[in-house]
Amino acid sequence: MLPDLNRLKVFFHIFNEQSSTGAAKRLHITQSGVSQHLKKLEEELQTELFTRVNRRLIPTAAGKKLYGIVQGFMSELEQGVRHINDGLEMPSGPLRIGAPIEFGKIYLPPVFGSFRRKYPKVTMQLELDEPKVLFEKVAEGELDFAYIDILPFFMNTPGGTSAYSIEPVVREEFVLACSKKYYRARVNGTDYDQLKKLNFIGYKDDIALFRSWFKLHFEREPQQLNLVFIADSSEAIVSAIKAGLGAGITVSHLMNREIATGEIIAIRPDEEKLQNTIACVQFKDKQSTITEKAFQEHLRLELNKNYAKLELE
Repeated sequence: MLPDLNRLKVFFHIFNEQSSTGAAKRLHITQSGVSQHLKKLEEELQTELFTRVNRRLIPTAAGKKLYGIVQGFMSELEQGVRHINDGLEMPSGPLRIGAPIEFGKIYLPPVFGSFRRKYPKVTMQLELDEPKVLFEKVAEGELDFAYIDILPFFMNTPGGTSAYSIEPVVREEFVLACSKKYYRARVNGTDYDQLKKLNFIGYKDDIALFRSWFKLHFEREPQQLNLVFIADSSEAIVSAIKAGLGAGITVSHLMNREIATGEIIAIRPDEEKLQNTIACVQFKDKQSTITEKAFQEHLRLELNKNYAKLELE
C-alpha cells in the first residue's frame, strides 16, 4: 500500500529544509505535527529516513532514495496547484447559449463579436427557439444558460420555475398593430367589441397572447378570433402586418421604425403596456463559470450602451 500523501509531503519539506522546524514553517503546522507525520511514515516504510546531527536532520540512504522518487512528483504537484487557475481567470472555452429567435439573431452575434475581441479563446454555440424548448434544453444540460421570453401568461416548465434562477435582462412591449391602410379601412374604434371583429395575424395558431392583450386593456378576453394568417416567426408577422392582412402582436422594437413613419399603426386603447421580459435562465444550483459570468455582464453592458430602444433591467 502506498504511503499517505500528506506524510510524503512532510518528508519532502523536511528533506529540503533539513529541519522539522523549517518544514513546520513551510507547511504552517506545528513542529510536533511534523514529527508525528515523519514517525508514522518511517513506521509504514519500516526504515529510518533521517538521522539527527547537531540539530540537523541528515537523510539516510533510504531517505535519499525516497526523495529521488517523490521529488519530481511533489515539485510538479505544488507548481501545478499554485497555477491551477492560470488561464481560467480569463474567459475561455465554449459557451452554449439559447435565445428567442429575433432577439438572438439581432442582438447576440454583435454582442458576442465584441466579447470575443476581448476574450479570443471563447467560442459560442447559439440556439434560437421558443421558450418551452429553451427551458427543456437548460433542464437537460444542453445549454449553459438561455435568454428566454418570460411570457405574460402561464407556461409549463420542466421542474417548475422554482428550479431555475431567472434574472430579468430586457423588458419589451408587445404591441398590437396593423398597416395604415388596414387601420383606415377596418378599425372603427378601440373598444372591445370593435377590435375583436378584426382579422388577426397569429403566432403558431395560438391566441394566448391576444387574450392577454385584451384582458390587460378590457379585463375580459375573447375565446376565439378570426386568424387569417399564422406564422412561426415574428419577422413574418411584421411582414403580414405591413401587407395589410390584419392586426398582429409582436415586440415593439421590431416595428419601431415603421410605427414612427406611420407605415404601421399601433393600436393602444389606453396607456397600459403588455410587457415581455427576456430573462437569463439557468438552474438555480448551477455554479456559473468565469466565462458565463463574464458574458452575462458583457451583454448587459453592451445592451445598455448600444441598444437604448430596449428597456433594460
